[in-house]
Amino acid sequence: MNYILLLVGFVFLIKGADGFVSGASSIAKKFSIPPLIIGLTIVAFGTSAPEAAVSVTAALKGQNDMAIANVVGSNIFNFLVVIGITSMVKPIRVQKSTIIKEFPFVILASFVFSVISHDTRFQNASENMLSKADGYILLSLFAIFMYYLIEMALTSKDNEQEDEIEEIPLTKSIIYSILGVAGIIIGGQLVVNSASNIALAWGMSENLVGLTIVSVGTSLPELVTSIVAARKGESDIAIGNAVGSNIFNLLFVLGLSSSIHSIAIHPEVFYDMLIMIIATILTYVFAITKKCINRGEGIFLFLLYVIYLIYIIMR
Repeated sequence: MNYILLLVGFVFLIKGADGFVSGASSIAKKFSIPPLIIGLTIVAFGTSAPEAAVSVTAALKGQNDMAIANVVGSNIFNFLVVIGITSMVKPIRVQKSTIIKEFPFVILASFVFSVISHDTRFQNASENMLSKADGYILLSLFAIFMYYLIEMALTSKDNEQEDEIEEIPLTKSIIYSILGVAGIIIGGQLVVNSASNIALAWGMSENLVGLTIVSVGTSLPELVTSIVAARKGESDIAIGNAVGSNIFNLLFVLGLSSSIHSIAIHPEVFYDMLIMIIATILTYVFAITKKCINRGEGIFLFLLYVIYLIYIIMR
């Protein structure tokens, strides 16, 4: 039953995020909000909504390991599997702006998250904690990132995305938005509860379940979106989706979770943080060499994830 509830939870999360994005985007369009702004805010939030729902729910229930592991595991999955598989489908071209701005920002966010989490090393504290103050720091960085995105969108001359947002009747849009948020909340509850029960039944740690089952499940929207984008030749969306999602996860999801409730960090998680940073830098190196991530590099990234899975299961 727990496995069934876990699958149902993932369906609620993904469908809820889709419904919220469709409804909220249509409402925003009715009020003449530029489509680029909608894409960079509402749609971007929608792809990170599953991670946010799971991590916030886990943090509120005191399940700290899952709250952190879900984000760290999702970020590792996004770079090693999402970009890895996507580039195997079709080599990914990387724009200059992504190399100069977005990639360095996600690397900065990863280092900031790692530093503020190491309270015992940098602040002589008795335990490592992502405190409410740390959450405010992450959310402040997120606000800076959103300002950059909106400014970039407003100064962009590319408004060809105007017709990509489907306009739905206002009443239906509101219903979609409300049901979408409800689906995200219910899905988050189901995933956290069922995943915790599975962990207990198998003698697995919440950290391991968060790094594997939960992080993979919440990252499925990014995987599907990037593969479809790559097949259509839209490499910018494929790479931007993964990079943007990781920034949202680190700054918005963890920032929101820890600002609501402080999150204690298990020492074991720091090894996963290091792997997350290595995966980020490695993907960046592949991106800057030829401004392209080819099939061979994609296979290498995917194999690294397989090795990582074996490592976390064996440890």
